Amino acid sequence: MSEETQKTSLPPPPPGVPADYKQADGPNPEQLKMYEKVLNHFSQPEYTLPGVEDGQLIDKEKLWLSQDCILRFIRATKWASEDVAIKRLEDTLKWRREFGVYDALSAELVEPEAVTGKMVLFGYDKERRPGIYMIPSRQNTDEPTRQVQFTAWMLERAVDSMGPGVEKLDLLIDFAEKAKNPSLGVARTVLNILQSHYPERLGLALIINIPWVVTLFLKAMMPFVDPVTRVKVKINPKAIEDGIFEPDMIFARSWGGTVQFEYDHEQYWPALVGMCDARREEQMAAWKELGGTVGLNEWEIKGESSPVITDAETAAA
Repeated sequence: MSEETQKTSLPPPPPGVPADYKQADGPNPEQLKMYEKVLNHFSQPEYTLPGVEDGQLIDKEKLWLSQDCILRFIRATKWASEDVAIKRLEDTLKWRREFGVYDALSAELVEPEAVTGKMVLFGYDKERRPGIYMIPSRQNTDEPTRQVQFTAWMLERAVDSMGPGVEKLDLLIDFAEKAKNPSLGVARTVLNILQSHYPERLGLALIINIPWVVTLFLKAMMPFVDPVTRVKVKINPKAIEDGIFEPDMIFARSWGGTVQFEYDHEQYWPALVGMCDARREEQMAAWKELGGTVGLNEWEIKGESSPVITDAETAAA
């Protein structure tokens, strides 16, 4: 691997699945029974979202309700019960509608937040997890609602860029250059969205160049962070030396990589939007070809073969 600095303003595509990739163990037989009950609940032909007008699920919602998604939500409930998992999934389905994830939350809506490069989706760690860079010093607006919308939009684009077998993302937050003090209200809203509606999605949160005021801010935030998320927060890590990123997948500036990234909105933005739009279209077409039902396997939707959980014997093997 060359250590020469690479200059770019474009997001790279997801890396392929390595030949030595080993899939994580699936649920045990008892857990599988719970999964099947949750799946059956959402698979009923007459199913509608409770308490919602026009509650029939649209195709994008059925695609979202993949086998992997259902398992993520069940794991997030610590396998408490199928009723708890169903309630949480339905709460998120309602939130996604109310928040406009499939319509109002568009690239056009959030683009004013993106022009300075204060949040950039770029690169993948050694586990192929996409990285979202957050650079608070580039804050350019005073519109908290749209700031939250932009963060959610970027989370969705990170999900778009996840390759087969990847379910998590990394946050890389750099408080250098006299960053504008973060808003506690916006941060709490974003944290609540991440924990409530994107469970099992955070891989690591790497935070560097922390001034004392942000240290106080983090102390104020930590009580609102669940213990599982808290252990994923790494203060002043060395992303390369710690074995998290390869040098050619992380920025040279502040992070010590070999990528000399310069944010050029006119180049980066249409490239990111186009790449993610194309991936969503490809996955929707694959989902329809596979049957267009709730509970399909994300590996197959993304064009790779993988064992599909079908029964307790498979899970226990």
